Amino acid sequence: MRVNKLTSLIAVALLPLCSVAQPKEKPVPNWQNLDLQSDGVFGISTEKAYSLLKGKKSQPVTVAVIDGGVQTDHPDLKAVIWTNPKEIPGNGKDDDKNGYADDVHGWNFIGSAKGNVQWDNLEIARQVRIYKPKFESVLPTTPLSAEERKQFLRYRIFMTEYMNKLQNAQYGQEYYHTLKRYTDSITRKIARPVLTMEDLDKYKPANDMESKTIKVIKAALKKDPDYKAFDEDMNEGLKYYDTQISYHLNLDFDPRSIVGDNYENNKEKYYGNGDVAGPDADHGSHVAGIIGAVRDNNVGVKGVADNVRIMSVRTVPDGDERDKDVANAIRYAADNGAKVINMSFGKSFSPFKGLVDSAIRYAAAKDVLLIHAAGNDGENTDKIPNFPNRNYGDSVGVTMGSVAPWIEVGASGWKNDEDLVADFSNYGKKSVDVFAPGVKINSTIPNSLYKEHDGTSMASPVVAGLAALIRSYYPALSAIQVKDIIMRSVTKVDHKVKVKNAGKLDFSEVCLSGGVVNAYNALQLAASTKADASSAAVIE
Repeated sequence: MRVNKLTSLIAVALLPLCSVAQPKEKPVPNWQNLDLQSDGVFGISTEKAYSLLKGKKSQPVTVAVIDGGVQTDHPDLKAVIWTNPKEIPGNGKDDDKNGYADDVHGWNFIGSAKGNVQWDNLEIARQVRIYKPKFESVLPTTPLSAEERKQFLRYRIFMTEYMNKLQNAQYGQEYYHTLKRYTDSITRKIARPVLTMEDLDKYKPANDMESKTIKVIKAALKKDPDYKAFDEDMNEGLKYYDTQISYHLNLDFDPRSIVGDNYENNKEKYYGNGDVAGPDADHGSHVAGIIGAVRDNNVGVKGVADNVRIMSVRTVPDGDERDKDVANAIRYAADNGAKVINMSFGKSFSPFKGLVDSAIRYAAAKDVLLIHAAGNDGENTDKIPNFPNRNYGDSVGVTMGSVAPWIEVGASGWKNDEDLVADFSNYGKKSVDVFAPGVKINSTIPNSLYKEHDGTSMASPVVAGLAALIRSYYPALSAIQVKDIIMRSVTKVDHKVKVKNAGKLDFSEVCLSGGVVNAYNALQLAASTKADASSAAVIE
């Protein structure tokens, strides 16, 4: 989860955090499901699409949310949560003999009877911890075998990346602690818990740091006059960088003992517990609501699909997910009836990519459609890969092919202008398939609440919801056919868009389809598509 940008106290440059594409404006509620022509926002026309479905029958479709956990009793989610029909809750037994005792609503691969993993390292920190004892004292001139030389070069790459992240985190931590300290001081002196622009104009700074702090607060209030939003952004920034230093990049922190598995054994599958919410279900609950929050209860928000069952497979901590857990989560979802898997996570290194690739191909062979978030680094993933991805390789990393029923999703905003591509979104002419709404998306969060989040993490479940909607009303269509329908039915974008670090590009340069997904077009196309058994081929 990324946090909003704030102007730096220490430097003119902004911190490398995720920002909202149109900070001065807010979209109308439910914008992601609205129609560009009739509603004036670049949603996916979900509400319009339901006019095509009146009187049609549907069947429930299980969507696995591989994420950080889901609040299963949220008022807008509890009616759509998947329940294992063969499992008796709370008896401590594996009633259905699938290897997972009490997997009533899914499974948690990052927990055990001891408790649950909440924080973990970034993958880069785990790799440095592995290689550092062997190579930290090695010089470029030290005699090494060919294999050792390869490992040493890998270690130097990892170490450079790690140190860059650590220095950025230290800078960010110092910045936010300084901002917090002086903001609190100014607030106490003004004696008002909620500051206004008028308060700040009247206040006489006691020193240079207070003057700079006031400039930061004013800049934020010009974008959004709600001081509480500024205070929340500041506290989120503080928490984000403190977490990076304490957990994500801390080489002395390793929580895997909580899980209790043999981490070196990649063939091990049966570990974890049945707690599918975990200690922080914010991200996963938000994703689940985008996919399938109850549409007709006059409560909260509307999901894309109206007949889904959300299976929570808790795999992603606050930090980077581990390849072993991802592979097992995909296999669990496929084995237990999921026809769509949403994966709103990713990382820049995948040490056991072959293990994950094998699981992806296993799910594809079971006619599962996999939807994955492209990532929030503003990078071209044609050049800088994000993992997991559809490509699989041999033992030395050479790409041998790709899995067909896979959709990679970038994030778009609500305005059909040059800012359509969210400024944080990854993109790629070959590696990203489609774009979908991912800015200021309101959805379900823990404690039965709702909140707006930004990210390709939000765009991916929009597409997963669309895939589930198609598979629900047209169940004879294969995963590959559903992907083809989604790709061919996009709303094409015929103007240039601003892309971070790349200037203005044609939309065909940022994704394979050249457009934003459209539910109305997709359902029209699905209605005229005949089921094709030959489309079961899953490898391209």
